[in-house]
Amino acid sequence: MAAKKAFGGYKISFKGRSDTVEDVFGKGDLAPSEMTKKLWVYIKAKKLAGK
Repeated sequence: MAAKKAFGGYKISFKGRSDTVEDVFGKGDLAPSEMTKKLWVYIKAKKLAGK
């Protein structure tokens, strides 16, 4: 069975990253929507997303 195409056509690779979850999200409590925003900021800053 062939692998499914990534949703929305994006491929994100965290291969070789040594950042912790705390590095990405910080130490405080976050709502899920804020986690998503911070994750995308990290992905874009590190140029991890590709189509």
